[in-house]
Amino acid sequence: MAVLAPTSVSKYSISNSSSSSDFHRIPFNTRPIFGSKLKSGKVQPTQLRLLTTSDNCPGLTVKASRESLGITEQHKNIKLERVAETDDRSELFEDMKQRFLDFKNHKYMENLEHYQNLAKGQAPKFMVISCADSRVCPSTILGFQPGEAFIVRNIANLVPSLESGPSETNAALEFSVNSLKVENILVVGHSCCGGIRALMSMDDEIEKSSFIQNWVVVGKDARSWTKAAASTLSFDQQCKHCEKESINRSLLNLLTYPWIEEKVKQGVLAVHGGYYDFVECTFEKWTLDYKEGNLKEKHGRISVKNHLFWS
Repeated sequence: MAVLAPTSVSKYSISNSSSSSDFHRIPFNTRPIFGSKLKSGKVQPTQLRLLTTSDNCPGLTVKASRESLGITEQHKNIKLERVAETDDRSELFEDMKQRFLDFKNHKYMENLEHYQNLAKGQAPKFMVISCADSRVCPSTILGFQPGEAFIVRNIANLVPSLESGPSETNAALEFSVNSLKVENILVVGHSCCGGIRALMSMDDEIEKSSFIQNWVVVGKDARSWTKAAASTLSFDQQCKHCEKESINRSLLNLLTYPWIEEKVKQGVLAVHGGYYDFVECTFEKWTLDYKEGNLKEKHGRISVKNHLFWS
């Protein structure tokens, strides 16, 4: 089998018969190197120079003529982008740090006894089910203070029925109702809800292919009722209609849990709906009018009372 000879970058060459001792007598910075083998079987010569920047240089600089400057610049740019991202995140957390310290100094320390009592336990009056939308924080909108509301947030503020199986929402309901003994459950919907829009955009015959679709299908009854009752409205108007209707369906779903319905029947627990329009900054609130055996009126709407509008 033929052996390809190495390609040299200096006047020194090493044949196949050269000994290792001959090679070591060649000055180090002019020793030949092997080229890379091409598909054709030939060896592509590679020039390599080992440079010293001074007589007492602590290290060696390697320079390859075939190195792409573009790759080097690309690596530099990636590094700079990473540094910039890190700096941006650092600024975000620095801002968060300042907000935390402001809370500690002006709220926590000034109400130290209250927070120390909260450390011993909680007794909230409200269980709130709200959307995970970043624009809809129930504590900001309704002014809940620490210890006042047990809050769970999910996509489209939906309450699954008992038959839908376990979820973080009904686990939170069980804890708040049976352990914390809350007196009110408030389901808060809002305008421009992406989860409701996804629900209204779904095709019933298409297999659910995402976590979002598999979750928002909990609101299918609200979607069906909206499609039937508001078919002449535009899609945007139908979505707004469904945003409110899904709240009412969630109130009915709450009653599929025996331990919730029993407390509502006894009058020790009330379930409420709320709708926050952040475009107009208005809030609607209503309470389910519990009537055993007659929760729905003939036209398909649930019976409510204490319907208030805050603007």
